[in-house]
Amino acid sequence: MHPSALLGLLAFAAATEAIPTRPSQAHSASAIENLRAKVKNVVVLVMENRSVDNLLGGQTIPGLENPINNGPFCNPYNVTNPAEGTVCSAATDFDSITDDPDHAVYGNNFEFYGSFTPDNARIAGGQLTPTQQGFVQEQIRLYGADANRTELSTQVMNYYTEQQVPVLTTLVQNFVVFNHWHSDIPGPTDPNRAALASGTSYGHGSNDEAFSEHAFPQRSIFQQLTETNHSWINYYATAGGTGPDAEFFDWTYTSNHTDLVRPLEHFYTAAAAGHLSEFTYINPSCCGVGTNSMHPSGRISDGEKLIKSVYEALRAGPQWGETLFILSFDETGGFHDHVPPPLAPKPDPLSYTATTPSGANYTLEFNRLGGRIPTLLISPWVGQGVVEQKGTTAQGQPASYSASSILRTLGYLWDFAPFNPRVEAAPSFEHLIQSSARNNTPAKLPPPVAFR
Repeated sequence: MHPSALLGLLAFAAATEAIPTRPSQAHSASAIENLRAKVKNVVVLVMENRSVDNLLGGQTIPGLENPINNGPFCNPYNVTNPAEGTVCSAATDFDSITDDPDHAVYGNNFEFYGSFTPDNARIAGGQLTPTQQGFVQEQIRLYGADANRTELSTQVMNYYTEQQVPVLTTLVQNFVVFNHWHSDIPGPTDPNRAALASGTSYGHGSNDEAFSEHAFPQRSIFQQLTETNHSWINYYATAGGTGPDAEFFDWTYTSNHTDLVRPLEHFYTAAAAGHLSEFTYINPSCCGVGTNSMHPSGRISDGEKLIKSVYEALRAGPQWGETLFILSFDETGGFHDHVPPPLAPKPDPLSYTATTPSGANYTLEFNRLGGRIPTLLISPWVGQGVVEQKGTTAQGQPASYSASSILRTLGYLWDFAPFNPRVEAAPSFEHLIQSSARNNTPAKLPPPVAFR
């Protein structure tokens, strides 16, 4: 063999060996064993009310389906009269949006199907699929008396550039972002947060009083971990507005575990000291000016400051080498996304009925997912600049990820069975944990800057 050819082969082998590899496919024994060996504590930060096309719409990383890579995407001003014209997604969005888009169950219905009362039987049978064409008309219905339709359509159709969201841009370029991650419920905040923690909203489709009255009887991740001798803390921003999600569940009160719900400033102390619990769950503040969840009318830049502070506390802390940080959102908040939400198994026999703006009732059967939400895996054990596409179920079928994927994966990490059929059918992501750690994760993230 010619010396130059030999040198080339050696160089290729060295480069190949230097690339961290995934141990195996999802749900496999080798992937689960690798997850348990590498990850000792999990941190989950759940932000508020943004879609992939909105918040990550300007990310140019290949493989992420969004307006800048695949668009523009358009909506009519009137779904039944296209002659009124259309509006398309465009770059640059507002740091703070004051006209909060509709994210009730019936609002999601109109945004996805162009009707407050789509035919459930046809949806379940696959004959009726979402067109994602009703976002602009629903925003105009809500606020057309107070603002012009051009401004309102911009609010729900425009997207943030990489320069507007420098923290998220850096995280996308350095870690794993999901292309097909949906909220578990096509509805508002609290039902989705309950579903993330337990796999179901227990038949609730609105932010009703049951959430503040600790009225949910189902098993949650918090109860599961306590009863199997694993530690957890739910940190929350004391300005309030979301959660604390552990307090949705009656078990937290009846078993006297409210001491594990603590103000957010305690998180930073624990992270610096290396005293984080095995499971850390963080509630941001919501939902007005000065809050940091990215929910309208809070600033996107204030949300980026929170994400930056949590990341940098973890990155500088002594537990970084065994940490998996999951950054996600509860639901899309009425912001446009072009990817139709798929069907999914019912978690339980319960349903939710509400009266819609048309005066008719609609019953949600909880047999389909909500819109596509930004979600990232952040750790020295995940790949750099990876865009994960659809996952697979335990039966090997392709499926979109959702909040239930967190519970599915944590079940593998801490050896507990799926809470219900929705969680059992969710794709897991333990196979995205690599067999060797990276040493090039950024120590600091760029400073967010307030904009228009």
